[in-house]
Amino acid sequence: MIKDTLSKIESAIAKIKAGDSAEKAELVSLLSKLKADLAELPASRIEEARSIGYFTEAAAHEVTRENSSVQLRNLSISGISYAVKGFEVSHPQMVSVVNEICMILARMGI
Repeated sequence: MIKDTLSKIESAIAKIKAGDSAEKAELVSLLSKLKADLAELPASRIEEARSIGYFTEAAAHEVTRENSSVQLRNLSISGISYAVKGFEVSHPQMVSVVNEICMILARMGI
C-alpha cells in the first residue's frame, strides 16, 4: 500500500508545472530517499508512515489540480507536518526528508 502511494506521489510530482526542472528533480530524489527510509521502517511504525503518505499524496493532488484550493493545499501540508511529529525522535532522517519536500513545494509556490 505504501509503495502504491509513493508511486502516485511520484506521478503527481511529474505533473507539477510550477518551478524549474532542478526543483522537480530534487523532489524526485528526496522521494527516492523517503522510499529507502520507509523500506527500513519497523512493522510497528507502518501505520504512522501510511498517514504521512496519505497526507503527502493529498498535498501532491492539490498541487496538480487545475483549479486547486489554497486552503486544501495548506490543510494537506499541515497534515503532513502533524503526522510526522511522531517520527521526530525515532526517525529524524525521515522527518528531515519530508520537511525538505515541503520546503521545496513552498519555494515553488505550492
